[in-house]
Amino acid sequence: MIASVAGTVTALGPLSTVVEVGGVGLLVQCTPATLAGLRVGEPARLATTLVVRETELTLYGFTDADARDVFESLQSAAGVGPKLAQAVLGVLEPDVVRRAVAEEDLAVLTRVPGIGRKGAQRIVLDLRDRLGPPRGGALPGPRPGEPAGA
Repeated sequence: MIASVAGTVTALGPLSTVVEVGGVGLLVQCTPATLAGLRVGEPARLATTLVVRETELTLYGFTDADARDVFESLQSAAGVGPKLAQAVLGVLEPDVVRRAVAEEDLAVLTRVPGIGRKGAQRIVLDLRDRLGPPRGGALPGPRPGEPAGA
């Protein structure tokens, strides 16, 4: 597995970048938010994961290890491959994904192109115990005087 790459950005595209590492240009698929932080000719460090398929090797890059970990967890849900997992992180921050799964908020998950209600339900069911709580803090409980299900 290639856990990270660090080098000079030599090219930027709408869905990918090329990072030159030790004289070798690595094509890395990234979300638009990750790409927005990169500049041609400047150094970059990306957390990465290598997805191996029968006919291709694809390197996916992220601004940090947390996003990479959520990407990898998303792929363990039924019907979610690397492209859909990347689309999720292109629309939602890792903590928003965790919160949506923990709160079973299907409306948030269905904002991602390619995820309908049934797909969101599968993601919640498959990942409920794998993603953990949002890193920004525990899920808020009910406000004082408010019933628990409101």
